[in-house]
Amino acid sequence: MTQANTYDISELDFTDTEYTVEQSLIRNEYKAIDSSGETVLKGKQKLFKSKEEFPFVDAGGTDVFTVKASGVIDIAGDYSLIDSQTGDEVVILDNDFSIFQDTWRIRDPDDSSEIAQINSRGALITLARSRLPFGQWIPHKYDITDGQGTHVGSIDGQFSPRDRYDISIDDASKVPKEVVLAAAMVIDAIQGN
Repeated sequence: MTQANTYDISELDFTDTEYTVEQSLIRNEYKAIDSSGETVLKGKQKLFKSKEEFPFVDAGGTDVFTVKASGVIDIAGDYSLIDSQTGDEVVILDNDFSIFQDTWRIRDPDDSSEIAQINSRGALITLARSRLPFGQWIPHKYDITDGQGTHVGSIDGQFSPRDRYDISIDDASKVPKEVVLAAAMVIDAIQGN
């Protein structure tokens, strides 16, 4: 079994290597689309919760997983990805807060070993996005690396009225795709990107 298969989520089997994540115009509601234009995953931030919570459904509307914050105020904190079918914690999304670098780690829930990292590219862009008026309109770009630091993909923000990210996963044997898609949506919602 490959490492990515260890972190499978019930009911999901992504085979593509190219996806687009789009935010709706009104709120933190997202959909992931594969390269053939089919919606494969939808997620939205629950409103009025004391802890951040993001339920996800597949294209048919079946609950597949939820991402929940570990604390009430989680600017830099842990988010658990929980399989809706089994109730098992699949991975932890861990944010290291910095005004110069957005770093998210995807960790094993049992031993905290690092499965992957999602890092923003460019300290000046990250700083401009957080400090300049209308800085959030600057498209963000991220590199995805596996636990050993090897490049396995990218998340590229597009200039658009709504947030839109193109996600490429070059080596899916090392990093679970569904976790990367969920992370892209959660990162955007939490950081107001």
